[in-house]
Amino acid sequence: MDYKKINKDSWNKRTALHFTSEFYAVKEFIKGGSSLNSIELDLLGDLTDKKVLHLQCHFGQDTISLERLGATVTGVDLSNAAIDKATELAQKTNSNARFICCDLYDLPQHLDEQFDLVFTSYGTIGWLPDIEQWANIVAQFTKSGGRFVMAEFHPVVWMFDDDFKEVKYNYFNDGPIVESLDGTYAQKDADLTTDYVTWNHSLSSVIQALINKEFTINTLQEFDYSPYDCFSHTIEFESKKFRIKNMDRKLPMVYAFNATLDKKS
Repeated sequence: MDYKKINKDSWNKRTALHFTSEFYAVKEFIKGGSSLNSIELDLLGDLTDKKVLHLQCHFGQDTISLERLGATVTGVDLSNAAIDKATELAQKTNSNARFICCDLYDLPQHLDEQFDLVFTSYGTIGWLPDIEQWANIVAQFTKSGGRFVMAEFHPVVWMFDDDFKEVKYNYFNDGPIVESLDGTYAQKDADLTTDYVTWNHSLSSVIQALINKEFTINTLQEFDYSPYDCFSHTIEFESKKFRIKNMDRKLPMVYAFNATLDKKS
C-alpha cells in the first residue's frame, strides 16, 4: 500500500474546496490578521527576526501568519495542490514565505538548513506512520538551543467513531487505519469522496520520541475544546471554542507543548 500516494491524492482533492470554504475564510485572511489560535500563540512568543520551519503547512495560512509575527518562514507540505495554493496566497498577501512540496520524511533531500523554531499544528502527525522518524526530522532542522512548538488534536479524540458514540480505535499505534470519507471537515456536505490512511499516536509516544532526540519539554498543556469546528455534533460554547455536545467537558480535545533542543556539545 502506497500511503503517501493515497494521502497526497486525498489532500490534492480537498485543497480547492478548502481554499474557497467559509471554514478557512481566505478572503478575510488576505485582508490581514492571523489564522493562529491563542493555544499556539501563547507558546510561540516573540518571533521577531526568527527563522521558522512550518511542517505540514497545508496551503500556508499559518505559515504566512507566522511571518506576520516577524519571522522568516518556510512551509512544507506533501500536497502539490496545497503548495500551489500556498504560493498563490503568498502572492496575494505580499508574503515572502517560502514553500517546499515534499513528504515530511523526505525533507532532508530538499532542505539543508536549521531553524530557531520548528512548528506544526492540528491534524498533522496522524498522517505519519513512524513517530520516531518524525522526531528525528524535527531535531535535524532545529538549531542547537532552538525550540519546537506543537499544537495537536488529542489522541483520545481519535479513539471514537465519527459520531462520538463509541470507542472504535486503539489509543496506541496499532497499524494503519484505511478509510474513505464523504465530504471534508471544512465542507462536510461537499460532493467529494476521498480515501486516506492514518495512524494513531499516543501522547507518551510523541513526547518520548522527542525526549529521545534530546528535547526538553518546557510546557505541556491539555484542553477540553477544539479551536476548530471540524468534528461532528459540536457546540460553540465560546467564540472559536468547540466541544462535542454529548461529551460536555469530559473529553480532552487538544494538547500543546513547547520544547527546547538541548545544546549539542
